[in-house]
Formats: sequence, structure tokens, C-alpha cells
Amino acid sequence: MVAIYTADSDNTTLDVILGAKSLDEILNRLDTASRVSAQDSQVIGEVRSFQGLVKRERAQLKKARLDQERIVAERRAQKAHIQAQLRQRRALLASVRGQIAQLQAQEHSRQLALARQAQERFQSQPTNDSIVGASGSTPEGAAVVAPSQYGGVVGIAMKYLGTPYVWGGSSPAGFDCSGFVAYVYGQMGVSLPHYSGAQYGVGTPVPRDQLAPGDLVFFDGLGHVGIYIGGGQFIHAPHTGDVVKISSMSESWYASTYVGARRI
Repeated sequence: MVAIYTADSDNTTLDVILGAKSLDEILNRLDTASRVSAQDSQVIGEVRSFQGLVKRERAQLKKARLDQERIVAERRAQKAHIQAQLRQRRALLASVRGQIAQLQAQEHSRQLALARQAQERFQSQPTNDSIVGASGSTPEGAAVVAPSQYGGVVGIAMKYLGTPYVWGGSSPAGFDCSGFVAYVYGQMGVSLPHYSGAQYGVGTPVPRDQLAPGDLVFFDGLGHVGIYIGGGQFIHAPHTGDVVKISSMSESWYASTYVGARRI
């Protein structure tokens, strides 16, 4: 075997045989050469098989690397797209917040002006609306409701302009519509239920053309109530996200959902 693997000649097997000194030695050398040849064939086969395996593994590794690079690129593109969308959303949010702040400032200024006008009107003519309708006159032949005893409730209600709306609230920390009415009238010593539907059952019905400061005005199937302050306006706690404010009876939603009024 040493001779076979160390011989320089291409005719290794023949050289080994020719180097034998007896028939037994020839047979032994032939057997050894045959086994070495078979072993060489097995080793070569294994090497080729391993080479094929390495080639396949290398191809799979290359494919995996390409897939990984593709996925990373896709994720990078998705991240960039998401970041761009986030920037757009932040810009839009900032714009919306700016517009909201501007609208809130405008509404605040408008509310201050309305409150000032209402206060001046109420102080200068405290009883005019008690006998004259919201339109400025009482229709001939129409029954006149007894004047309100609680016109002064308007001055109390005005103190709470800007108080936030809180569902179920009935204190200066926050009001809902009926809670606001009940609290303000409570300051006058009048106890009212904390429910607009129940408040509609209190007092005397008032025609719209005879509304006077202090009258309760109802809207939205008795789902909302406010206090009339004269001049076709009322003060109320509108809804979540808003504050106690002055609104006009002629505004589209209030005009279309108006139910009636009661004088306490």
C-alpha cells in the first residue's frame, strides 16, 4: 500500500506486482491494490457527493442572502413610507390643532361679545321681555303669560360662561344641560329635577312669541334644555367637548328641533 501511494509511476499497480518475489506476494499485492482502488473510488464518490452538497448549500446560502437583502430593502422602504405618512399626519394634526385653537379663540371672543350685549340689554331693560314676545310684539288676542319671577336667573347663569360640559354634571366643576339649569335655579331657591324631560313638566307653557329672560327652552325631543336670556338667545351647556355658552334660537339646529318653553 505504501508503494502504491508513494510510487511516481502512472503504472503503480503493475510496478507493485512486478516487484513481488513470489506468487503469494503477487496475489497479496493484487488484493491490496484492488482494495485500495475500491477505497479510492469510494473516497472519490464521497468527495464528489460532498462537493455537490457544498455547491447546493452555497446556492441556498446565496439565495437566502438575496432574500434577506430583498426583505431588508422592503422593510426599509416600508419604514420610509410609514415615516412619511407620520410626518404628513403630524403636519395635518398640527394644522387641525391650529385651526381649532383659532376657532376656539374666535368663539371665545364671540361669546364675550354676546355676554356683554346680553348683560347690557338685561340691565337696561330688565322687564321688557316679560310682556313683549321675542319678535318684539304680542299678537292681538293672544293670551299673555304671567311675567317671570326669576328673570334675575340670567345674571347668575352668565357667571358660568365657559364652564366645561360634563355629562351628569351639576356644579361649577362641570355641567350638563339640565344640571346647569337646575344649579342656576337652585341659586334662586328653586328646586328643579336634574332631567330635561322632567323639567318640561314644571311651570307654565310659554308661546315662543312671549319668551322672557329666565324661561326654559327645550329642544331635540326634550333631550336638551337652556335658559332664555332675551333677544332671541339662550344660555346652555351644549354637549361633550363644549362649554356653557350663548346660542341663538334661530341657529338651524335649534330652530329645527325646538319643542317649547316653560316659565317657572
